[in-house]
Amino acid sequence: MRLVILHNNGKGHRELASAVSWDGGHLVSGSDDQTVQRWTAEGHQSGQVCSLDSYCTDLQWCPAGSQDGSAAVLAVACTDGSFNLFGGSGRRDKQVKAHKGAVTALQWSLEGTAILTAGEDGQVKTWSGAGMLRSTIAIASYPVYSAAWGPDSYAVVYSCVKDLSIVPLQSGSKKLVWQAHDRAILKVDWSSVNDLIISGGEDCRYKVWDSLGRLLYQSMPLASAVTALAWSPTSEIFTVGTYNSLLLCHASGWLCSKAFTDTGSILSLAWTSDGTQVAGAGANGQICFGRLVGLTAEVGAMRAVLTDRNSVEMYHLLEETKDELDFRDRVIKMCLGHGHLVVATATQCCMYSLASLNTPHILDLKETPTLIMHADRCFLMVTRSKGMQVMTYEGQQVCAVKFQGLRPELLNERLISLSNDTLAVVDMAEKGKVIRFFDTAQGKPQGQVVTHSSVIVCTAINQQGIASDRQVVFVDQSRDLWIRPVAGKSPVVKLASMVDCAVWHDSLGMLAFIADHKLVLQYYPNMVFVDRELVDTTSYVKNAGELGKGALISSFSGSQCVLRKGDGSEVVARVSPYPLVLHQLLAQHHWDKATKLCHAVKEASLWACLAGWAVDAGELNTAEVAFAGCEEVDKLQYMLYIKQLPTRESRLAELALYKHNVAEAEAILLQAGLTYRAIMINVRTFRWEKALQLAQKHKVHVPTVLLERSKYLAKAGKAETDKQFQQCNSEVEVNEAMVKQQEQQMLADEAARPGAVKYA
Repeated sequence: MRLVILHNNGKGHRELASAVSWDGGHLVSGSDDQTVQRWTAEGHQSGQVCSLDSYCTDLQWCPAGSQDGSAAVLAVACTDGSFNLFGGSGRRDKQVKAHKGAVTALQWSLEGTAILTAGEDGQVKTWSGAGMLRSTIAIASYPVYSAAWGPDSYAVVYSCVKDLSIVPLQSGSKKLVWQAHDRAILKVDWSSVNDLIISGGEDCRYKVWDSLGRLLYQSMPLASAVTALAWSPTSEIFTVGTYNSLLLCHASGWLCSKAFTDTGSILSLAWTSDGTQVAGAGANGQICFGRLVGLTAEVGAMRAVLTDRNSVEMYHLLEETKDELDFRDRVIKMCLGHGHLVVATATQCCMYSLASLNTPHILDLKETPTLIMHADRCFLMVTRSKGMQVMTYEGQQVCAVKFQGLRPELLNERLISLSNDTLAVVDMAEKGKVIRFFDTAQGKPQGQVVTHSSVIVCTAINQQGIASDRQVVFVDQSRDLWIRPVAGKSPVVKLASMVDCAVWHDSLGMLAFIADHKLVLQYYPNMVFVDRELVDTTSYVKNAGELGKGALISSFSGSQCVLRKGDGSEVVARVSPYPLVLHQLLAQHHWDKATKLCHAVKEASLWACLAGWAVDAGELNTAEVAFAGCEEVDKLQYMLYIKQLPTRESRLAELALYKHNVAEAEAILLQAGLTYRAIMINVRTFRWEKALQLAQKHKVHVPTVLLERSKYLAKAGKAETDKQFQQCNSEVEVNEAMVKQQEQQMLADEAARPGAVKYA
């Protein structure tokens, strides 16, 4: 991935160019020559927008899609302490005196309803879209050189000398201040999508921070000061401007490419709304344009590379062949996987089958997508106006997914996950603390939403199986990894801490994540809901300290896990093929073949996976062999005990109890009319109040509960203190011989039930 610099043949402003901003397909630039000029996307000057009374320091168009109809408003900050609001025709609508001294920074909120300004007087202020003062949110002792809105405009970050400060707009919230650089900070930007902050300054470094002020990446010293920074609209990359140089960086911080310009120091950077082009304002008056090329998507032996604005090359690595795909418009998005290539241009979406690249399905677009995501039988396309659309690879819309508060412009591939039947979305309207699930066939909500106590930074759904097998994992802001089934009401369970990222296998139910500088492969993540004692046994851990800070998992496919190191280079971690084969056999219910595989390999991890899968499926014979293979004697004996039970319901209840689902076990037995076993399950798990409640409700086995309670207290050497049990002891006579006789009678009646057959 790199930037191709377009030269404008020496044309530019007569004086220093201080700011740039895109309005659709055109760019405007402000300068010390007191004019605002308009440019085409190809770098040609197309006229003057307006003239100013003083020097321009910053400018920005009101974001497209503004809810108050102010999309054609240009805000221009000036050195006389004012900012001006211009209409699309270049007519000045209003001039606002904002600061004493120059206005050093100006930015519209993402919704286009508010303006943020900072000045040489050390003040940071917010204004309405019409230029009315709302509040002064900070007063510093030194000039504030840069400021930016936070996601959803709930906070503001600004720089003052060496410090960065985050000020929440909600009253009563605490201000966060930390020293970010060794010298003055010149520029700061805050992503509305990934909630990351980038900063740069006179110490010749750029840094990446999270919203808690934790340093995620620090660059090596550059040749000159960092004078400009800007996130791309998708926040997957950002650009850094220095003297005669434009750096393209990944969101993690590592450098993708470096392009050289003839602009002097780049003082301002701006991206187009589709993220395909960036423009910079130079200190010598020149305006540079950088076009993004070299985007790469790779799956297996196929690789797609964007070689020009409207040209993609497909490489068949094994066959050593190449296909060239040309498009009539510039390429906006490209996604490769599951046997298909989807390319979105400015006006079309082209869907290719990798088996036949000559006959694509073409869909005309009214709006360029901000995100494309693959599944095996469908793909997701996200646009600002239509939201989330599930499409077939023939170009037919399956459904549109919408919900109250949906903000498509804030979504990226870390906040959405797609499978053939389920779509998971982090709801940014709920401050990123809720995950919603939708059926991809009709777009209706399904399952129970996940409500978390902390902000969710990424989520993923497994691809193996059917809708009832879906599980979601997510990483929160505290870097804890959690898992939960999509269906049912199971609670979320914590898998690991200090997690950087988590990725499901693209076709099997295996999970890979990086935790505390270690690569962890969980062969059977569902084990956490079956037997937590065996979770470590079903995991493979490899030291990944050499990957460096900020390492990510690019893909997990076949027997390869592709890792991206902190410096941007890729390494491949090989995965044992045996867990993959085991998953494929068990997905087809080939229990005998799976057992033979485990016998041949003789690895405890495989035996543990087989045991967990067998318990979850109720295959007691296989579970017995598997527990014997991994030398879990106590679990083996319990499986033998379950096999001796006379009814299917009692066996299912004991398996639910093995998985610590006491309420489920009790419900199974009560529904089957096995009240005695339901009561005894509560006795065995020391739920004495529940056991007594059931006995009194059904008016049976009250003496049994009292007898078991008295034995328990006698062994513990304690006296009865529960008033309910004290009252029952005074009212009910307990005869141990009679209790044992009733127990034998109940077991005999259960064995005589119709359909009562021991497990075979």
